[in-house]
Amino acid sequence: MFPESIQKLIDLFSKFPSVGRRTAARFVFYLIKLPKNELEDLLNSIVELRKTIKICSYCFNPFDSFENPAEMLCPICRDPNRDKTSLCIVEKEMDLLAIEKTNKYKGIYFVLGGVMNLKKEGKNIRIDELKQRIKDSNFKEIIIAINPTVEGEITSLFIERELKPFNIKTTRLGRGLPFGGELEYADEETLESAFQGRK
Repeated sequence: MFPESIQKLIDLFSKFPSVGRRTAARFVFYLIKLPKNELEDLLNSIVELRKTIKICSYCFNPFDSFENPAEMLCPICRDPNRDKTSLCIVEKEMDLLAIEKTNKYKGIYFVLGGVMNLKKEGKNIRIDELKQRIKDSNFKEIIIAINPTVEGEITSLFIERELKPFNIKTTRLGRGLPFGGELEYADEETLESAFQGRK
């Protein structure tokens, strides 16, 4: 059995996405061997992260508020050149970043915060916030850009059903993306093709 301080850190790291107990233990033993100055840099970076990073009040994308701590909108949402009539719904922040790298989409986003838990239909995603955004805006097209996994497909169908009363053109990414894949790992050409083939 590990000492309590090591075990506590293993438990904490195990809560990270895709990190099992074995990987968590490797992280902890790596930190133990880390020189003091590097460990302090890491700790300071984590503290700074909580101080300077905000979550956009409109799309839920994290952004650096270092220059203007009072700002509540991310650079994408406050950019006057973005197409405010087009909304792209993504599962997580890394998917938004992957789409932005293509430079082909000029609208705004909404980060759903995950995919549906089948035991709690719609309760672990920001469906109520999404519907409120749509009520408060003048969208002409809503693009559902959820990862083409089983859970992603169920979530996409749920979103389509929930948004039907708004009577807004709703499209989904074309099938350039392999089923079971994730947007953040797709290359730019595949994502561009998926956007062009949306229907």
